[in-house]
Amino acid sequence: MTVSRDVILDLLPLYLAGEASAATRSLVEQYLSQDETLAVQLRLHAAGAALGAERIELPPELELRSLGRTRRLLRWQRQLFGVAIGLSVLSLTSKLTVGENRITSFHFLIRDYPEVFGPIALAAIICWIAYVGAAKKLRTRV
Repeated sequence: MTVSRDVILDLLPLYLAGEASAATRSLVEQYLSQDETLAVQLRLHAAGAALGAERIELPPELELRSLGRTRRLLRWQRQLFGVAIGLSVLSLTSKLTVGENRITSFHFLIRDYPEVFGPIALAAIICWIAYVGAAKKLRTRV
């Protein structure tokens, strides 16, 4: 069975991390014995990582703080969503008049009472903008 270089390159991260199975490790080592160029590159990479790259130790509570921050942001986002939906529905309150078995008029109450429903609509827009901002903060970056 012949294994392509691309397959070996796909397996190298597992091999280097020590997470590959014994069969995968032997397959990679067998291929490296035949491909001297890749073996040299791998040795140089390992030597550079061992010499130049120190491991940065992160504080143990960092993960817990990150989880807490994410939970707070998710809670804030859910609350913003609920308030934004409520204010949007309230600002779109309408009046429907029925007469003689048909609809005679329909209009939004913001037309009749802009001083009441205008600020509600503005607050809804602000909540939607804050909701989108919270969603962007929660998006992961690669």
